[in-house]
Amino acid sequence: MIFAPLSPLLRLPLVQGLSQQALLKMDAETAHGATITALRLGLAPQQSHPDASELRTSLCGLDLLNPVGMAAGFDKNAEVPRPLAQMGFGLVEIGTVTPRPQSGNAKPRLFRISAAEGVVNRMGFNNEGHDAAFARLKGQRIPAALGVNIGANKDSEDFVADYVLGVNRFADLADYLTVNISSPNTPGLRNLQGDEALRRLLGDVLYARAKAKTRVPVFLKIAPDLDEAALDAIAKVVLATDLDGLIVSNTTITRDTVAGMENASETGGLSGKPLFDLATQRLAQTRLRVGDLPIIGVGGIHSPQSAVAKIQAGANAIQLYSALVFGGLDLLDRIKRGLTAAVRAEGKTNISQLVGSHTAEWAAGRTIG
Repeated sequence: MIFAPLSPLLRLPLVQGLSQQALLKMDAETAHGATITALRLGLAPQQSHPDASELRTSLCGLDLLNPVGMAAGFDKNAEVPRPLAQMGFGLVEIGTVTPRPQSGNAKPRLFRISAAEGVVNRMGFNNEGHDAAFARLKGQRIPAALGVNIGANKDSEDFVADYVLGVNRFADLADYLTVNISSPNTPGLRNLQGDEALRRLLGDVLYARAKAKTRVPVFLKIAPDLDEAALDAIAKVVLATDLDGLIVSNTTITRDTVAGMENASETGGLSGKPLFDLATQRLAQTRLRVGDLPIIGVGGIHSPQSAVAKIQAGANAIQLYSALVFGGLDLLDRIKRGLTAAVRAEGKTNISQLVGSHTAEWAAGRTIG
């Protein structure tokens, strides 16, 4: 094990297993809150050994110890970026953060589809706002790349203006920013993926970035529910700007992979294992359209095999979240060991050499079975 728990008791697999079982018996949002509290109190395993040299990589000028990140949505209020980095994530993305605090949608709003290792959420960008996140992050340095995922308030009269406020607030503090226009839980937000709306959004956001003291990399996070014509349009707009990269993808509103299962009919975005094939195909299709533009692959990674496949499909780095609900915290260690083994099995020296090695197959609809 690469993790060094904080007490001898936590070294016992039985206790770790019982803790995971206890969390799964709780209401999903209650369990999430308990996990955040435990991390905040220092009750998280810490990485005790350095990552394999094969996992070191660069992303938009950021030197990463490994390409595996915690996705946005887990730490919405920037409460635990340091404990997450100490666990061994190569990048930690907090948020989504909106200019003003908002409570999000009515509870219950987070549901497990346990039979498929999936999660449905309709959280609605619940968060404490820019000021709270900024206060927690100001002056803080963590042993990982720190991303801030910015969004718009649900009742905002101008979504684009809210994203500009996010850039202004966090550009000099974050290692990278993510413009999240792909959540299905804020009415009208996904409309910003359309041609003219996206041109205005990126124009205003990147102009704000240009005025900051530091040229922070900016990523755009898109949905997996876009068809190829929409991907064509997005690629055309993006490549005409100096946007630094894309994150593919957010949750899906489709339910084909979980039809008939408990909680599958709940409104919201589906994540976890059932999303993997769709998100990875969209990633590969996007890679074919944007050339060497950096892409962070997220959506359904649940095993070492799926992590390798996401990189082979065209991801320069990857992010996890939902799979940790079912796989436990040691999933991170298992994925990193799997990535290292894959590099060595291919006779390569670095994870970057696997990026895009199977893009064409995934774009055509390959699955990992």
